[in-house]
Amino acid sequence: MPTLFSARQEQVNPSDVFDTHPESSLDLAYVREALKNGYDKPFLLIDSSIIRHKTRRFKAAMPRVRPHYAAKANPDPRVLKTLIEEKSGFEIASTVELDLLLNLGVPASEIYYSNPIKSSAYIKYAAAKGVEWYAIDSIEELRKIINIAPNAKMYLRIDTPNIGSDWPLAGKFGTHLADIREIIHEAARLKADLAGVTFHVGSQCRNPQNWRVGIERAKKVFENMRHEGLHPRLLNIGGGFPVRHTKPIPSIEVIAKVVNAEIADLPDEIRIMAEPGRYLVSDSACFVCQVVGTATRNDKRWMYWDAGMFGGMIEITEGLHYEILTDRSGNNVPWSIAGPTCDSVDILMQDEMLPQNIQEGDFIYILNAGAYTTAYASNFNGFPLPDVMVI
Repeated sequence: MPTLFSARQEQVNPSDVFDTHPESSLDLAYVREALKNGYDKPFLLIDSSIIRHKTRRFKAAMPRVRPHYAAKANPDPRVLKTLIEEKSGFEIASTVELDLLLNLGVPASEIYYSNPIKSSAYIKYAAAKGVEWYAIDSIEELRKIINIAPNAKMYLRIDTPNIGSDWPLAGKFGTHLADIREIIHEAARLKADLAGVTFHVGSQCRNPQNWRVGIERAKKVFENMRHEGLHPRLLNIGGGFPVRHTKPIPSIEVIAKVVNAEIADLPDEIRIMAEPGRYLVSDSACFVCQVVGTATRNDKRWMYWDAGMFGGMIEITEGLHYEILTDRSGNNVPWSIAGPTCDSVDILMQDEMLPQNIQEGDFIYILNAGAYTTAYASNFNGFPLPDVMVI
């Protein structure tokens, strides 16, 4: 039997990877125009032309890799319609996302169910609607799907390095080396159509070599599938493509050089796709909120926004450092920033350097916030959900 993978991380000169050229970003003139109509609550303003630009740029960089947008990043129907017009496929994690896409006219054959763990009810529902492809990463999920949808096509999510990603995702999902052969063998025994491999390099991945290692590992798994009589025909290179905030990132073109080189020897029968979410929509939007109060306690400045971790800013608490602008121009001083709820965990940042003269009523502009902001927001404590406006 062919040998399964071994990790090979190469040393890369940072100057060959990190890219400081300007990325797309919504023009704040649009925000100020929107504010002329008044302000009731936080809102996300999206420029759909940037979504179109990012989708076309992704396709141009990797012509053989079909983008399937991760709907969870921003499921607003207007965002989805823009991506439909740009001929993107889609990836889902729930039946609610499935229904949203089907109602917009997306063919079920273009929707890939990439959540590796799904309830039996969800699998049955998706299969009845015509979804063909399902991710797995365990022998239990393989058997569950076969029992419910014997004709389903499946792709195996494998573990791969998340080195250099701002949010490593390894652990919760991803089949490890010790389990891969058993899953492949069981698929062959059950005559299941285990036909693909997928991986995820980690969110906001700034190390292009993770994709190389993932593709190398997928090729080894393909060899083992063929050895067991399976017919692999899908490579899904996942998401993790980074966007610009305050750290340098590799451009999509730099990542594409690695990916294109690694997939060059794959036969035409292998369909290659990716699941960009953040990359396609984050740069398109600005999140706008307002200062509802300030306080000084024990010589420490506190600033409270009307949107906190429950109102769309949860990724700040996980370490994402957005570029934050205000209309003030005073000397920068350290602020502790919190949301409006009465929950003590609703603290966003400590010692964030912002103008000293910020006061109640000032607006806060959070750039490149089109992904995982309004999608995460809740009505906790009775605070309203942010509005979403699209231009």
